[in-house]
Amino acid sequence: MEIFNITGEYIQLLQLIKVKRWMNSGGEGKHLVDDGLIKLNGEVETRYRAKLRPGDVVEYNGKKIKIDSAL
Repeated sequence: MEIFNITGEYIQLLQLIKVKRWMNSGGEGKHLVDDGLIKLNGEVETRYRAKLRPGDVVEYNGKKIKIDSAL
């Protein structure tokens, strides 16, 4: 499992998708969410702007990322 450190309180799901380059654009990233391909803490996530906080785990295509705080 990969660890992704954030410096603020949270990162939005679409921002994480862009940073990790799972898709080339926010529009394409929305399709991942619409198609139910993104899980947050083991549940399919339907909110593009879900706030990911330290301790959350995001899954896509067999990859898992745990959100952690850089502070």
